[in-house]
Amino acid sequence: MGLLEKIHEPRDLRALDLPELKTLAQEIRQEMIEVVSKNGGHLAPNLGVVELTLALHRIFDSPHDKIVWDVGHQTYVHKLLTGRLKQFKTIRQYKGLSGFPKRGESAHDSFETGHSSTSISAAVGFAMARDVLKENHHVVAVIGDGAMTGGMAYEALNHAGHSETKVIVILNDNEMSISPNVGAMSTYLNRLRTDPMYDKRKEDLEYLLKRIPGIGNQVAKLAAKAKDSLKYLLVPGLLFEELGFTYLGPIDGHDQALVEQVLDQAKNKKCPVLVHVVTCKGKGYKPAEENPDVFHGIGPFDPVTGKVAKKSSPPTYTAVFGETLCKLAQDDPKIVAITAAMPSGTGLNKFADEFPDRFFDVGIAEQHAVTFAAGLAFGGLKPVVPIYSTFYQRAYDQVLHDVCLQQANVVLAIDRAGVVGDDGPTHHGVFDISFFRIIPNLVLMAPKDENELRHMLYTALKHNGPIALRYPRSAGQGLTSEETLTEIPIGKAEVLRDGRDVTLIGIGPMVRTCLLAAQELRHLGIDAAVINLRYISPLDRNTLSHYAKLTTKIITIEDHSLKGGMGSAILEFLEEEGINGVAVERLGYPGFVDQGPIPQLLTTHGLSVKGIVQAAERLRLFPRAAQS
Repeated sequence: MGLLEKIHEPRDLRALDLPELKTLAQEIRQEMIEVVSKNGGHLAPNLGVVELTLALHRIFDSPHDKIVWDVGHQTYVHKLLTGRLKQFKTIRQYKGLSGFPKRGESAHDSFETGHSSTSISAAVGFAMARDVLKENHHVVAVIGDGAMTGGMAYEALNHAGHSETKVIVILNDNEMSISPNVGAMSTYLNRLRTDPMYDKRKEDLEYLLKRIPGIGNQVAKLAAKAKDSLKYLLVPGLLFEELGFTYLGPIDGHDQALVEQVLDQAKNKKCPVLVHVVTCKGKGYKPAEENPDVFHGIGPFDPVTGKVAKKSSPPTYTAVFGETLCKLAQDDPKIVAITAAMPSGTGLNKFADEFPDRFFDVGIAEQHAVTFAAGLAFGGLKPVVPIYSTFYQRAYDQVLHDVCLQQANVVLAIDRAGVVGDDGPTHHGVFDISFFRIIPNLVLMAPKDENELRHMLYTALKHNGPIALRYPRSAGQGLTSEETLTEIPIGKAEVLRDGRDVTLIGIGPMVRTCLLAAQELRHLGIDAAVINLRYISPLDRNTLSHYAKLTTKIITIEDHSLKGGMGSAILEFLEEEGINGVAVERLGYPGFVDQGPIPQLLTTHGLSVKGIVQAAERLRLFPRAAQS
């Protein structure tokens, strides 16, 4: 039996000495490599925080002390040390452990997350609740340097420093989020990493000043107040100190004894503390150390060689989007692209290489990305902003006020729309139709396949005004690319099949499911019309009115929440037009969606041929003989 199997709760760690901790760290890394090589997951971030997580659970008393993780993709080690070793093989699987903190899984998961830059805000909330209730425990936020590019982190730092409540922030600095970090904060942290002697210079200066006969202490105090000169010169960490934090570091995050020593020092301070820990993303596994961006979030791979298991499948919608954008940008020098720290995830790597002067990575700052795009548009450019659907939620105010209210010519590319699989509810893009379709001036569309995506991107860049294009994470249908791109008339649906008994209305990849279901219904004696809606806003009112009156029965199918989604738009349309006597069955998600393989999630929620046939049964479409 290895050491890891003997760790049932964090307090078991305190009986181990440093050599045993080193052995345990190796066992933890091996366990994660084996499981992630089969399940996929976030490997490099977790390999980098092994010693840090061990130190956290040896110095602090979880769950009495609260440990709040940022993003949460670095909590595999935490899960292994908090009683979930036996279930660890189920991580990111249907009905298995979540790949992120989950309050329902363990009392040690104090706060759920999957988005960036939230940990310090939550930690300050925990700390102030403790103070109000006059309780006595520690609160620790663990945040990466990538998450420190998000503005919410600074709002929280500012609040915490001003309030002077006791909270400990651990800055895990590995120089990366998913892709290499950009921006002034990244440069600042790099200066701290490469200047480890500043603490010694500060202490030496204070010692020398105090030795001045008669006036040494007074001079030292005056020097401490000269913040705009002496301290800025000698203390690069002063940014955090000016925000009200005692700054400790930078320290080697893989030196177990040192990390524990500094965390213990932070624990005993009575004010806000920031501990700067430098780690290596992918530590202990050479393929991940050499390619930390590839192993940040990875599918199944060979644990011996590190080679990713490749499946022969058509290009993804994301890849098609990126290729098409590059093609269009070659002919139009006004096209620019913006990413919020996700150039590879949003298919912009090739654009960044081909058009470096027209590519902008703003860091994990979706709000800034959208308003920045509005400024670019009013400056005469054609900005395209691909952001995951789940992360567009964070920029809603900017989409509404800064883009749509002012009718800026911005293309909002909504990547990862619909369910995304094993990352679960924090990452599924199942709410964007609801919050985008209600915004005035915004056109919202979704392609049925990868070719229609290309035409829609072309249409979007020709459109005068804000326009949004949503597409899924999955691979396309393997269609041959249509070289000539044409505009799709705004607000015009596509009738793919005529029918008199029922109208199937699909959006995005669900259109293909509608066509397959129509074939099945035909065998059952039902003549189904199929409409590729294409535009959720504005709707094709003429086409919808015709088929609503003709068939009097409608089934809507969307890879999206039922509340406020496409089906809701159809119901609103019928009411607005005064079309009565139409029965509507809506297929979609009732709320948050669990993790699991995309085909399984679709089937579970009725977004399948069988689900459509069952909806037809509920509409009493089948002849009595067929029903019996």
